[in-house]
Amino acid sequence: MSEYAAARLNMVEGQIRPNKVTDQRLVDAMLDIPREQFVPKAARGIAYVDEDLAIGKGRYLMEPMVFARMLQEVGVDETDVVLDIGSGSGYSTAVLARLAATVVGIESDADLARQATESLTAVGADNVVIISAPLAEGYPQQAPYDVIVIEGLVAEVPEGILGQLTEGGRLVTTVMGDRGVGEVKLFQRSGGVTSARTLFEAHTHPLPGFEAKPKFVF
Repeated sequence: MSEYAAARLNMVEGQIRPNKVTDQRLVDAMLDIPREQFVPKAARGIAYVDEDLAIGKGRYLMEPMVFARMLQEVGVDETDVVLDIGSGSGYSTAVLARLAATVVGIESDADLARQATESLTAVGADNVVIISAPLAEGYPQQAPYDVIVIEGLVAEVPEGILGQLTEGGRLVTTVMGDRGVGEVKLFQRSGGVTSARTLFEAHTHPLPGFEAKPKFVF
């Protein structure tokens, strides 16, 4: 077993499984995807640490445990069409590609989008496409989606993105809570109405483009 394969196994056995992640398809995907190929070369030795990992451009790969729990809660089926917002270097998109039928990754930074495309090709993810576009708009051209994942902390989820969910569709992300702590929330669309519930707290880095809007005081 290679050093990186051993690190992946340790990540799953030490971070993923002990934290209520039981979806075997998800576990297998995280065992399979070489996370080290989606981080800068200088950071490959710490690719499997149990915290957010900087990938440059002020962006981060989400902590493996938080990412895994989010995907388990949103419940990606093999027939789903998924929108991955803030795909960064493409790791999250690669994992989702093992779970879903089709994945559209949105990345606002052109360099990261190019890196993601190259890395996804290298790992054989042929059911994905990376689009370079503003994150906070989602990608209505391919809507509706069964699942939307927003890869970072947001002040709120724009209505325009929620509107890209199909009937029965789900969205998961981390939203800044009233106490200044991130809360992973699951949104679901039913009967044309979107409801939300809080799953757990998470210290996730903010995703550019989803900052709180200024409030005007008269």
